[in-house]
Amino acid sequence: MQAPLTFVLSAVLLFSYPLFAQDAPAHDVLANHIHGELAFLADDALRGRGSGTADELVAAVYLASQLREMGVQPAGDHGGYIQDVSGEFRFRGGPRQWHTRNVIGIIPGHDSKLKDEVVLLTAHLDHIGVQKPVNGDDIYNGADDDASGCVAVLELARALVAKEHKRTIVVALFGSEETGGQGDQYFLEHPPVPLKNIIANLEFEMIGRPDSAVKPDELWLTGFDRSNLGTELAKHGAKLVADPHPSEQFFQRSDNFALAQKGIIAHTVSSFGLHNDYHRPSDDLAHIDFRHMEQAIESMFKPVEWLANTDFKPEWNPGKKP
Repeated sequence: MQAPLTFVLSAVLLFSYPLFAQDAPAHDVLANHIHGELAFLADDALRGRGSGTADELVAAVYLASQLREMGVQPAGDHGGYIQDVSGEFRFRGGPRQWHTRNVIGIIPGHDSKLKDEVVLLTAHLDHIGVQKPVNGDDIYNGADDDASGCVAVLELARALVAKEHKRTIVVALFGSEETGGQGDQYFLEHPPVPLKNIIANLEFEMIGRPDSAVKPDELWLTGFDRSNLGTELAKHGAKLVADPHPSEQFFQRSDNFALAQKGIIAHTVSSFGLHNDYHRPSDDLAHIDFRHMEQAIESMFKPVEWLANTDFKPEWNPGKKP
């Protein structure tokens, strides 16, 4: 049974306020934000945030409210954060009419020479909704896929908006990735900044659990050998290694790939260890490793801040551009 709209909107307001004491240690503040944000996005009330559904829209409204609360400037439609995505789009079975939403915010750069260069941080806000029941549960919550990535982007934005940076940062949370990337298709046709200005994109996808194929505190970057971005981020503190699952072709399986095909240096940050809860109702809050997730997000703060302030511009390695 679908949750009443008044309940859902009340929950949005509840989770839009800090859940911690103002004088709590910095890590405790981060941990509380992560727990609260993930608890909302992966709650049964959102019915798995199915692509193109009203539940996906509630997730978009919540994410927009978080960007507003932390002071990120709106970069969606009509002075707001939500970009309405409507029209005919590519699907695996052919073109279809579709309606979804993206959530977009911007943190302007302050350097006269570098402010037009953009670092793009992304994740997808949808999952696969309500499906065939497994052990009596038909809500596919998508806590790891990709509520965890959305939370990472929110927390990076929260850290970045508190300081001035030379480059501009754009955060984009895409709708309908699970149905083939209709949100990123529209974003590329209606970008908030010129595409040529985007010097790098980091997509965050499934960081809610560690991958046993790498060290416990490591994340991996899809297409690591395709550009020099991962190597430079690692030099500046990112615990990033090459994707240990090359046969899965993860570089081509998230929103980053559509951007990469447009020439943008775009990779996905993940720690997906091919767990059995992928696209199942058991991808829920109970299976999140919060300690790992907190460490993973925290480990990316300084490297992304470095990228927002350096004049280093990543490039494709020879013969590796998609």
